[in-house]
Amino acid sequence: MEDLANRRERQAPLVKDREEHIRSSASGSAATRVILLLLTVLIVTFAVISGISSRHEANAQLAQETHELAIPTVMVIHPKRGAPQQEIILPGDMQPYTDAPIYARTNGYLKRWQVDIGAHVKAGQLLAEIDTPEIDQQLEQARADLATAEANLRLAEITATRYKDLLKTESVAQQDVDNATGSLEARRTTVESAKSNVRRLEQMQSFKKIYAPFDGLITARNTDIGALIDSGSSGGPARELFHIAAVKQLRVYVNVPQVYSPLIRPGLRAELALSEYPGRRFEGTLVRNSGSIDNTTRTLLTEIDVNNPLGELRPGSYVEVHLKLPTSVTTFTLPINAVIFRAAGMQVATVKDGKTIALIPITPGRDFGTEMEILAGLKGDESVVINPSDSLANGQAVRLAQGQPIAEGKQ
Repeated sequence: MEDLANRRERQAPLVKDREEHIRSSASGSAATRVILLLLTVLIVTFAVISGISSRHEANAQLAQETHELAIPTVMVIHPKRGAPQQEIILPGDMQPYTDAPIYARTNGYLKRWQVDIGAHVKAGQLLAEIDTPEIDQQLEQARADLATAEANLRLAEITATRYKDLLKTESVAQQDVDNATGSLEARRTTVESAKSNVRRLEQMQSFKKIYAPFDGLITARNTDIGALIDSGSSGGPARELFHIAAVKQLRVYVNVPQVYSPLIRPGLRAELALSEYPGRRFEGTLVRNSGSIDNTTRTLLTEIDVNNPLGELRPGSYVEVHLKLPTSVTTFTLPINAVIFRAAGMQVATVKDGKTIALIPITPGRDFGTEMEILAGLKGDESVVINPSDSLANGQAVRLAQGQPIAEGKQ
């Protein structure tokens, strides 16, 4: 029993130390658990805050990207300044300097013709001859009538002279003398009438030969040997026998648009281009204009004379007329795809300060196909948008494409 009691006494401190150790271990585990719980709460809170922050940043970034994508990107160019002396190219109609149809002035049958189409003739050269038997017979009759009238006149002169001599001796009455004198005057008038008729028929007979009125080119022959010739004097339609054109010098008629009419002055030099002579230019001189704007075409009819000594140019040809007009107005040139066509008129979209759109109305000039001349509306330092959208509006924000220039001057 004593051993058991001693053993218990010896073991009592050990049990006590163990209990204290157990209590100490339990206390440490609770603190650890609290710390771990706090760390877990902190980690979760940080994760939540980080998630919310990153989501907010992503939303902000998405909104920024959406806003940037909504701003259109444009490409721009600067207007190209026009030359101080502008050249306009207009279609022209080349005509002979003198052009005339040749008609017969007497009736008959064509006896012979001397020239055909393409023949170059001189003024006064015989073109054709007409057989006029009726006119020939009428002329013979008229000459016979003239001879009869002249014979009657001589007889009347003798009679009047005799009556005047007899009146001196009072062998005849004064009435007889007056009758003889009146008959003499009537016979003289009859002779003059017969002479006039002869001259008329001689002129008609002279028309049997048709001559060229001026130096030129025969462009048409509308008759042949044996054809009936009607001058139209009998009531029938006159028929053109030949057509002649003077081609040593030609007239070119051009319709100049109204906008250029103040610059059209006599003496202005012009160059003519024809498709059959590629690479060649023929020089002409502006000589006159109609002085009036056509109500239908709003153009000024202008005449340009060109020498044609070798006959290379042919009347009736289509020709391109190059006119170099002096101008005091500064013009610009833009690609046609930079122009906006709207109901309010033509406009261009310019980028102001590299950020916003400014729509500018323009006054168009010549259309060069891929480019257009601008007469008014631009100063030359604008940044003009190429291929602008129809939805562009004043003040709209835009972004220039990378590497695009910004106009130095403010729009």
